Amino acid sequence: MTTVNATGYDYSWLNTGVKSSEKKDEDAQTRFLTLLTTQLRNQDPMNPMENAEMTSQLAQMSTVDGIERLNAMFQQLLAGQESAEAMQAAALVGRGVLVEGNSMVLTEAGGIGGFEVPAGADRVTLSIRDASGLEVATVDFEGVEPGNHNYVWDGTTLDGSTAAPGLYTVKVTATTGGEPVEVSALQFGQVTGVIRGPKSTDLQVGSLGIFQFNDIKQIL
Repeated sequence: MTTVNATGYDYSWLNTGVKSSEKKDEDAQTRFLTLLTTQLRNQDPMNPMENAEMTSQLAQMSTVDGIERLNAMFQQLLAGQESAEAMQAAALVGRGVLVEGNSMVLTEAGGIGGFEVPAGADRVTLSIRDASGLEVATVDFEGVEPGNHNYVWDGTTLDGSTAAPGLYTVKVTATTGGEPVEVSALQFGQVTGVIRGPKSTDLQVGSLGIFQFNDIKQIL
C-alpha cells in the first residue's frame, strides 16, 4: 500500500530498505527455526525429541549467529584499520625515511644513513666503501643505546680529503665487551608514493623500491 503525505509526495520507499547483513541473519535464523519446527512436527510420537537435543540445536543456532556477527565486526575493524594506515602512509609522501639496506648517496651536503642495534652496543663502526668495494672512510660511535639511529657522513675520507659525490655502500659492525652483537644497516630514501595493496599499504621509497608501512624504521 502506497502512503502519500500531506504534501502529495510518496515517501513510503524510505522505509523499504533493509540492511543486507540484517536480512542475511534473519534468513539464517528463519531457515533454522523452520527446520526445527519440521523436526518437531514429524517426530516419532513413540520416540519424541529429547529436551537436551532441542537445547543443543538452539545452542548451535546461537553459536553460529554469534560467529557471523563477530566476523562482520572484525571485517569492519579491519577496514577501519586499513583506512587509517592509508592516511598515515599518505602523510609520509615527500618525507625522508630509513629502511633496511646498506646503500648511501653522497651529495655536496653529505650522506645520510642509519643503523639498528636491538640490544645496544659499546661500539658501532661504519665502514664506508666506494663502487669498487674499496674502504674510503670509517666512522665510530660509542655507548650506543638500543634502537634505530641516524647519522650524516660529511664525505671526509681516511686521508682527510673529500670523497666524490655518488653511491657508496656501508658495512656496520657492533661490539659489546669486545664481543660482536647484532646490528643492521639502514639506508635513506624519500617517500614518493603510496600503493594500496589487497593486504597492506605499501610505500614507494624513491629508487630504493617498494616497502610496507611497517618496514619504515625511522622518519626524518
